[in-house]
Amino acid sequence: MSDAGAWGFTDDRGVALTAARRPERVVAYVRAGAALRDLGVTPVAVYGSGHDGGTLDPVKAGGLAAAGVPYLGPGRTLGEDVLRELRPDLVVDVSYDGKSAYALDEAVADRIGVPAAVVSVGSDQSLATIIDRFGELGAALRDGATAGPHDVDAGAVDPDARGAGTVEASEAALAAVARTATATVLALSAAGPDQVHLARPQAWPELARLQELGVRLLDPGPGPGANWLTTDWEHAAGLAPDLVLFDNRSNAVRPEALPPVGEARVAPWNPETPPSPAAYGRFFRDIAAALRG
Repeated sequence: MSDAGAWGFTDDRGVALTAARRPERVVAYVRAGAALRDLGVTPVAVYGSGHDGGTLDPVKAGGLAAAGVPYLGPGRTLGEDVLRELRPDLVVDVSYDGKSAYALDEAVADRIGVPAAVVSVGSDQSLATIIDRFGELGAALRDGATAGPHDVDAGAVDPDARGAGTVEASEAALAAVARTATATVLALSAAGPDQVHLARPQAWPELARLQELGVRLLDPGPGPGANWLTTDWEHAAGLAPDLVLFDNRSNAVRPEALPPVGEARVAPWNPETPPSPAAYGRFFRDIAAALRG
């Protein structure tokens, strides 16, 4: 801290946020809020993205529902009156381009004088960096530490709340499985019986990390789209995956309603897993179990 009682955090846009005291009333995008909840900070409310509906997606919610955190609906439908009634000290969102909040019109928060902390989760960030940045923000909100980009020592964050060991152990276990697994893996999001979005592994930090750990992720091939190749199910089947990671968020079509992808086994994948050590520890354990078959 720079002054007695002062609080500060520099977000991933380089915006230096300061306050006379630690923010206690946080409103967050669902993914960010679920990560903060894992890190010991419970938001007063959360909101969704343009893909979300009027009810909280249980796949994205993490521990928010069990904690009784209210869901406000899609962020870009929120008016000033809704935020004002909540009396937030801080809004927390994510960014995929490193410049703008993903799910909320920041002008709404600006008009009522509420600062926004934006954490980058895009393809230019490693998964470890994303998890660390949420750990830094969680520590700042939980303990009052002043934090800038990557300037909080890992030992300064409560190891139980941060859970770094959980991720490291789960990664090591997955790497051990991947060394002997021969299964090829395709990650996708189903749009319907005639269309599917195939994930480009390097565009997704968690998929890129799976590749680093030895998982044999398939690239969908050339075509338009930085994050996804939008194509048909015949193309997906032609890649001949042994394991398909299906987007299991509420906005994606369920696999049982769709054509099979060859002979591939199916496992769930949440492209918006909360960026916390606990959540990604579970993710790596689940992938290891899926590879074992």
